[in-house]
Amino acid sequence: MNLFELLRRDELESLIYWRDPKKSGPIFGGVLLILLSLKFFSLISVVAYVSLLGLAATISFRIYKNIVQAVQKTGDGHPFKDYLETDVALPQQKVEEVTKVAVTHLNATIVELRRLFLVEDLVDSIKFAVLLWCFTYLGAWFNGITLIILAWVALFSLPKVYETNKTQIDANLDIVRSKLAEITSKVKAAVPIGKKSEEKKE
Repeated sequence: MNLFELLRRDELESLIYWRDPKKSGPIFGGVLLILLSLKFFSLISVVAYVSLLGLAATISFRIYKNIVQAVQKTGDGHPFKDYLETDVALPQQKVEEVTKVAVTHLNATIVELRRLFLVEDLVDSIKFAVLLWCFTYLGAWFNGITLIILAWVALFSLPKVYETNKTQIDANLDIVRSKLAEITSKVKAAVPIGKKSEEKKE
């Protein structure tokens, strides 16, 4: 069994949608605890302490199982045998596929940033400027690790909220999309440069 086969898409969805709380809870809580630790301690300290706790747990369990086997005179073998035999090597084909996808997205991002910074479409560049301006306030309110914590909490909460209230959320999103499309069309109609850019594309 390969490590990549353990991380299938359906299993990831079952985690974030809390199909099995016994699996989702420990993963969500464990990662959240690590992220909160990183907020107050250095990365090296957190990695060292987490590794020490994990090593202490495995050593204690190994000694415990050895004592039990000696008392009961059983030959169960190494308690972590199944995990030691699990293939954790990265498949070259999978790595190449992931790399190709990453490079494709990176190239698309570079092209889009060039288009925005060199003002190919004035309206899109203005919207990008507004987004960057909002990010300056976001950066003033939160640091990087806080945003990661919020993103992790959102990953395990928003999909479930959306699944539970899908009809109402979709209706509200349609209203927001129509309003944004209406505002964008009005702005483009009022800005001659934006109209020229569209005519060139056609």
